[in-house]
Amino acid sequence: MDSNIRPDTMARITTLELAEQFIAEQVAAVREQVGNKKVLLALSGGVDSSVVAALLIKAIGKQLVCVHVNHGLMRKGESEQVIEIFQNQLDANLIYVDATDRFLDLLKDVAEPEKKRKIIGGEFIKVFDEEASKLEGISFLAQGTIYPDILESDGVKAHHNVGGLPEDMQFELVEPVKLLYKDEVRVVGEALGLPHAMVYRQPFPGPGLGVRCLGAITRDRLHALREADAILREEFDNAGLAEHVWQYFIAVPDFKSVGVKDGKRYEGWPAIMRAVNTTDAMSATIEEIPYAVLHKITDRITHEVDGINRVLYDLTPKPIGTIEWE
Repeated sequence: MDSNIRPDTMARITTLELAEQFIAEQVAAVREQVGNKKVLLALSGGVDSSVVAALLIKAIGKQLVCVHVNHGLMRKGESEQVIEIFQNQLDANLIYVDATDRFLDLLKDVAEPEKKRKIIGGEFIKVFDEEASKLEGISFLAQGTIYPDILESDGVKAHHNVGGLPEDMQFELVEPVKLLYKDEVRVVGEALGLPHAMVYRQPFPGPGLGVRCLGAITRDRLHALREADAILREEFDNAGLAEHVWQYFIAVPDFKSVGVKDGKRYEGWPAIMRAVNTTDAMSATIEEIPYAVLHKITDRITHEVDGINRVLYDLTPKPIGTIEWE
């Protein structure tokens, strides 16, 4: 039977008990597959790679080598959270690469969205390759492939496949959650003891804030975007909206408008807030956020974030607007 097809008899993992049973089966399967060899994993901090990392640490401990590349386009506190959980709490064999300058230098003056995506994706592979080639005795590559990836592509989706690894590095794949749907991966993650916030983290594009800092990325605007986005998240949490809204974020365009601050003219960027609900990401509806919450977010962003002097709310559903701006 094709190992990429989910058997009809497989129960949907909805409870802690079912999750623990799945974990026990996978731990045994991974140990059998890997033996005493080493496994490499690109750990982004996203749901799928985090759950795979926690599962493999349980199965093979330090035989797993996690590489976390910070491309400088992460949300506030995300790389720190990966280090705290995986290195400090789970005692993972973690290699942390801060490649911020490398990515931002390459992106300087690049305004075209597709070109930005290509640079970020291509450089990510290069950094990962460099780290992989420094390591001895890696025989396996772990990936956070999940069942929808297989259904969508009859194989592995391009952005899940690390690809571009040197020809002489032939890895066998370890994909412990490849037959699970996203909701099941989350249940398994909680059963493995990962924090709720990490397991229920929102979908986040591979290029990260690179596609939300619209146009050519500058460090000051990227910083303002990261801070404004953190305020939006905090206030959605406080208002109990975090679990009800599928995706919410800030985008900051590359133009300024005039405002007033401390009685003087003040030029700043607008922060564009977006909050959408969707079941399949093919279409999306706009979440109706209470005005009191919008006012609070606006007040905090315009007072606390240097460089932003307006807050706008994007009311466009999909279709006609895509979820991301770029």
